[in-house]
Amino acid sequence: MPLDISGFSIFVLVVVVLAVVLVLMGVKPVTQGYEWTVERFGRYTRTLPPGINWIVPIVDRIGAKMNMMETVLDVPSQEVITRDNAVVQVDGVVFSQVLDAARAAYEVRDLERAILNLTMTNIRTVMGSMDLDELLSQRDKINAQLLNVVDDATEPWGIKVTRIEIKDITPPRDLVDSMARQMKAEREKRALVLEAEGERQAEILRAEGDKRSQILSAEGRREAAFRDAEAREREAEAEAKATTMVSESIASGNVTAINYFVAQRYVDALGKFADSPNQKILFLPLEASSVIGAIGGVAEIAKEAFGGPRPPANGGGGPAGTGGGGRPTPTQGQGPWSGGGGAMAE
Repeated sequence: MPLDISGFSIFVLVVVVLAVVLVLMGVKPVTQGYEWTVERFGRYTRTLPPGINWIVPIVDRIGAKMNMMETVLDVPSQEVITRDNAVVQVDGVVFSQVLDAARAAYEVRDLERAILNLTMTNIRTVMGSMDLDELLSQRDKINAQLLNVVDDATEPWGIKVTRIEIKDITPPRDLVDSMARQMKAEREKRALVLEAEGERQAEILRAEGDKRSQILSAEGRREAAFRDAEAREREAEAEAKATTMVSESIASGNVTAINYFVAQRYVDALGKFADSPNQKILFLPLEASSVIGAIGGVAEIAKEAFGGPRPPANGGGGPAGTGGGGRPTPTQGQGPWSGGGGAMAE
């Protein structure tokens, strides 16, 4: 049995198909990281965010599909003349991100080309105002200046320039060789300066050490002299005290004290004669009996001085020319005081 399709059914079917097509045309799914602009009869109306969006079919259409992710643009290498007339090759990279899709789509034509040209122009401006040494040593400063200038210039386009980095700065070969020689000379100069400074410091330290040594030596000599003077003073005091005591003993008529005093001086004198380095021949009464006889002679002198009885010229049964007990008398020139400078014999 043939299907009888009326004209009205065909019309309804066409309307349904057309409605489905229009619905499909009005649904616009936007990918994450992108934004689309919508134009109505050629005029911008709104921006579609990521996700499912709806537009009026036939009346509205998609204008520009803007990438909202941060992108990297390579800056082509170019020659830059520095302030001191050095020619260097410079290239870099630019990191940018679209913040306003509408302005990025309708405020500038060929967005990437505009950003690159703007960056290259400002590289020549900023780096051309610096010397070569400053250019090679202050990349952070260059990057900061470029970022400020380019970001301000791209703000009306809805673009945020997040970073500008100078990759390579290549001076000419002859300039590199000159810089290497200059660096070598500078390092040699610093080495010589450091060596001279070290020698100077060493001389200062040695001089300080010598000065300190001399000061300590002088202080030592002063202390030794003080100690020697103190010792001599005490020795003199002891000698004076001993002399005073002997004098008091003599004054009181004690002959033993003067005998001890004279005998001690006599023995000290003999010791000094014996220690003398000169060649000499001495005839001295070195026997014990002779020393005792000399002391006895001194005692006789002391007795005579104090008014005591003078012994006889030949008393005590001794031989002529001796005192009692066989001791020589000083009047006969045989004691230790006889003879002004000649040898003394027993």
